Amino acid sequence: MPISPNFNSIISKQWDINFTQCAPNGYLKYTDLCNMLQLTAATHSELGGISFYDMQEFHQAWVLSRMRVEIAELPKWGDTVTVTTWINSLENSRSVRALEMHLNGKKIVGAETFWAVFNTQKRRPEALALPYDHFELYPEKRATVHGFSKVNVSTAITKIADKTVYMSDLDIVNHVNNVKYLEWCLDYTATPLLLKQQLQSLEMNFLKELSLQDQVEILNQEDDNESLFNITKEGKTCFALQLNWK
Repeated sequence: MPISPNFNSIISKQWDINFTQCAPNGYLKYTDLCNMLQLTAATHSELGGISFYDMQEFHQAWVLSRMRVEIAELPKWGDTVTVTTWINSLENSRSVRALEMHLNGKKIVGAETFWAVFNTQKRRPEALALPYDHFELYPEKRATVHGFSKVNVSTAITKIADKTVYMSDLDIVNHVNNVKYLEWCLDYTATPLLLKQQLQSLEMNFLKELSLQDQVEILNQEDDNESLFNITKEGKTCFALQLNWK
């Protein structure tokens, strides 16, 4: 699709929080928070002519490599939030994107994401085939206190579950959707911590893609203010997650 006349290098999109997105406490689920952030990023890509639809002409897609989310508070059912996004850097096969969520004019969530251009036929990264010079970049405009980093899960050695990848776990790129990894791990997280909104930040590293019928292990390490999860296939890390608690 051509570049939209409504394109801007910084965009904001409003979202209404509905009951299907909420946990039993009435507040937005962490998985739906991440989905909402990514859907806003997708809207920006569509307006700028580098969406999934545009990229598929060259068998390309954006895939998430790293994501850090810092949470002051969560919106609840019936709230209307505004998510704003812009790009910090974009070159060749890599992009760093920032996102913020505001409620009633107050920033409640900040996120920094690292994306790679992925060839959906060759199953490997490659340079973006579409023009992107019309995107103004904002390298100094950060949405988080800390940037994303490599999550060290070397101490996460306690096996807590086995998992088989099913059709419901897959996305349009035919691999496990990034939010599914988070969902799997949160299923083994202390429920009171989640319902009392004690999660201060989460950081995800996506290292190897998983496909239908893959068999994985979920490993874990718990400390007072930190939870680590390591999803492995045949002994190799596919996904690393760090949760920091208030």
